[in-house]
Amino acid sequence: MFDTVLVANRGEIAVRVIRTLREQGVRSVAVFSDADADARHVREADTAVRIGPPPASESYLSVPALLEAARRTGAQAVHPGYGFLAENAEFAAACTDAGLVFIGPPASAISLMGDKIRAKETVAAAGVPVVPGSSGSGLTDAQLEEAAREIGTPVLLKPSAGGGGKGMRLVRDASVLAEEIAAARREARASFGDDTLLVERWIDRPRHIEIQVLADTHGNVIHLGERECSLQRRHQKIIEEAPSVFLDEETRAAMGEAAVQAARSCGYAGAGTVEFIVPGDDPASYYFMEMNTRLQVEHPVTELITGLDLVEWQLRVASGERLPYAQEDITLTGHAIEARVCAEDPARGFLPSGGTVLALREPQGGGVRTDSGLSEGVPVGSLYDPMLSKVIAYGPDRATAIRKLRAALADTVILGVPTNAGFLRRLLAHPDVISGDLDTGLVEREAEGLVPDGVPDEVYAAAAAVRREALEPRPDAGGWTDPFSVPSGWRTGGAPAPLLFPLRVAGADPVTYGAPASATVTDDRVTVELDGTVGHFHRSGDWIGRDGDTWHVQDHDPVEASLSGAGRSGADTLAAPMPGTVTVVKVAVGDEVEAGQSLLVVEAMKMEHVISAPHAGTVTELDVTAGATVAMDQILAVVVPVAAEEGS
Repeated sequence: MFDTVLVANRGEIAVRVIRTLREQGVRSVAVFSDADADARHVREADTAVRIGPPPASESYLSVPALLEAARRTGAQAVHPGYGFLAENAEFAAACTDAGLVFIGPPASAISLMGDKIRAKETVAAAGVPVVPGSSGSGLTDAQLEEAAREIGTPVLLKPSAGGGGKGMRLVRDASVLAEEIAAARREARASFGDDTLLVERWIDRPRHIEIQVLADTHGNVIHLGERECSLQRRHQKIIEEAPSVFLDEETRAAMGEAAVQAARSCGYAGAGTVEFIVPGDDPASYYFMEMNTRLQVEHPVTELITGLDLVEWQLRVASGERLPYAQEDITLTGHAIEARVCAEDPARGFLPSGGTVLALREPQGGGVRTDSGLSEGVPVGSLYDPMLSKVIAYGPDRATAIRKLRAALADTVILGVPTNAGFLRRLLAHPDVISGDLDTGLVEREAEGLVPDGVPDEVYAAAAAVRREALEPRPDAGGWTDPFSVPSGWRTGGAPAPLLFPLRVAGADPVTYGAPASATVTDDRVTVELDGTVGHFHRSGDWIGRDGDTWHVQDHDPVEASLSGAGRSGADTLAAPMPGTVTVVKVAVGDEVEAGQSLLVVEAMKMEHVISAPHAGTVTELDVTAGATVAMDQILAVVVPVAAEEGS
């Protein structure tokens, strides 16, 4: 086993790897950008090295900086985690050239399986079924369009490099192929530095099932069962479980053997995942999609049902150990399910969010595990992936695991940053999820009904109670309280005036609300009674939280809102829907535009959002340039409609 390992990552996966290194008696080295100087993974490692400024391209993606950090700290090996350089063959080779052990597969396997086109050809030659699609690498836009039309819509555009759903586009209308290909290339280039695309047949209502494999450097390869990953949004997994209720033992064994053959075909070593797309009406017809040559985000569910620590076995394999297990030694016991908590706002169309973590509570124990990179006081920005933590529950059966996970999400408190925790909790109560009738489109179809319609009255009541408590006078040293300072609403010659507070929540209309007669406020809790119902909330500053949902309830001043630019918000004004960076500006002041025309692109947390013209008209204001950093709701442009121009 190694003495010192450098963890070339950040966030929850860095914390996760450091935990196993500590358990194995291995010294851990964290790396950090200036944005992460106070991050949890930095504090929990045995030592930490600054590797550059906040942009990932100058820090976490800088191979020279990572290798220098390893040299300075005497590291013998590098664990890449997932994301960033985890599936970068050049980085793996550079580690080897520098005399370091790359804790992952050989560079040749990463290169082969990282190219989805070559990967499909390789596993097909090994007898593994693949999804019908385009053939050949480096296809032009015209060739991709031609291949898509030959396959027939719907089709899926996929980057040949990378994964995680980045750059993927489902195209059902052939008339928008050119625009979707351009967008997919742009996102693939930004995410992976490679805009090569392929096109595949889209299978309606499919299930996404993956097989965990483990291989040593002595030719032994086994699989550790499957994970059901069909609950996705924008082609990204949000809830995963093991095992899948969809597979019987015969199909599980066949898919497992196919995954083992796929791993053998590329000379794999370490932990990896072979992903399959499976028609929802025929589990026996499965197709290889891709192989992830790294640890997966969802690896904890496999750990819980097998009893194996996958990071530990990555370390052991990388240090030359043989696997002590044959396939028949692997048993799957119980059921585990995981939810990914992300910095995104369901009430605003799941756009990336940000802020500073003001209050944090993450459940652990009793069959619940939280893998997290969070700590109080740490900012969450728009530079890196939006995933903040993972909440995982284990039980003797699926129903128990789901109940435990819903309860754990209700107990999760993250104030200061909007997250999807409440949405995930409601998703887990959906009848189709409970029954196991899943497919990759379920979340998109049902998402609108799982997002609360407006802000509950009790949230405003709790916020008003906090404000009333702040006005309460404090007795002087002698215990006397000035009666005229008590916020009672008392007035001469009449009944007390109600004490009302103008409040607003982003995305909702301002309201004026009075504090309820029965309320208890402490530093971190609020309890209110409204219409005979008692509500309990967590609080920190202007933030209120309950059952995984959070609301930022601010004071509303109409004059201040007008002066700050919010008064200009309307059909003509285009504002930033999320904090991020303007990557593309397609128009200039004075340009005439059509309704729906793309004007700008804002990127945050590896996600692009296109800003389109709300109507035909003229661009009269353009307040940003490409490369500019913008805050949420910042004014970007103004488009005066045609009718208004004619009237003037």
